[in-house]
Amino acid sequence: MTRRRMMFAGVLGAAILAFAALIGFAGHNAIFADDDEDEGNEALIKRLGAAKVSLQQGLTASEQEGQPISGKFEVEEGKFQLSVYTAKGGKFSEVLVDCTSGKVAKVEPITKGDDFTAAQAQIAAMAAAKISLKDAIDKAIGGAAGARAVGVIPSLKDGHPVASVVLFDGQQLKATQQPLE
Repeated sequence: MTRRRMMFAGVLGAAILAFAALIGFAGHNAIFADDDEDEGNEALIKRLGAAKVSLQQGLTASEQEGQPISGKFEVEEGKFQLSVYTAKGGKFSEVLVDCTSGKVAKVEPITKGDDFTAAQAQIAAMAAAKISLKDAIDKAIGGAAGARAVGVIPSLKDGHPVASVVLFDGQQLKATQQPLE
């Protein structure tokens, strides 16, 4: 291989790695993709202090409706809420947990659209998982003293289940991945 081809291959490889990193970052931030565009993450960060319930407590509360397969705090239509997707008997639901009491406030079936597609991918990842989403969150927080979990979404990476956990350290949101094996 000539020196010029080797340099081109090196530049091309670096570009591919940078693109892959960008795609991975975008995937982590997709956890908040359905938040109101005009409010976004800033509104979420401002309202997190009002939540007396942790994400882990929300996952536990939602278990009465099925297996939790993802969860996140979000601002939707100007309203701050804790949303957990669950699976039970081949059906999916979005469970809204009250952020102050920790009780289930509303359950809506997920039957079509992007939410249904996301739920199908999440249950596939959880089927391969050996630990719960709550355990993945606890591991992520263990490495980030004082952080609070804001969202958790499982996926399959190279055939292995992982959870994208978004943490809030009091100032900013940070995405991390935890293996579910």
